[in-house]
Amino acid sequence: MTMTNAEPEPQENGEEELNKAIEELKDVLHEDGPGARERVDSFSGNPDLVMSIPVEVQIVLGSAEMPVSQLMALKKGSTVSLNRRVGEPVEIVVNGRRIARGEITLVDDDPSRFGVKLTEIAGKASAE
Repeated sequence: MTMTNAEPEPQENGEEELNKAIEELKDVLHEDGPGARERVDSFSGNPDLVMSIPVEVQIVLGSAEMPVSQLMALKKGSTVSLNRRVGEPVEIVVNGRRIARGEITLVDDDPSRFGVKLTEIAGKASAE
C-alpha cells in the first residue's frame, strides 16, 4: 500500500464559517487572560457569526421497531406502521435535541408542499 501526500480537499464555505465560529467561541469561553473581555465584547457585537451557523432540523413523524427479517421483506409499495396516529403532534428536532412539537400543515403559497405549525416549544405550553 502506497501513501501519497495529497493536499486536503478544501472545505465548503459553510463548514469554514462553522469552524471559525467554533474557534472564536472556544477562545471566548476558555480564556480569562488579558484581552478576554474585549474578545467577548467583539464576539457579542457580531451576532451574524453565530446566527449563520447551520443546524440540522428534523421533523419526526414517528418511528417503528421491527426485526431484521421483516425489514428485509419490505419492497416497493410496503407500508410501515409508525408509533403515532394521524393528528398527533410531530417532534421538531435540532441537532438531535427535541426543541418543539407541531402539527403537519399545507404550505399556504404552495399546496403541493407541507410544513409544520409549531404548537409547543420545549418546556412551554402552547399559547394559541
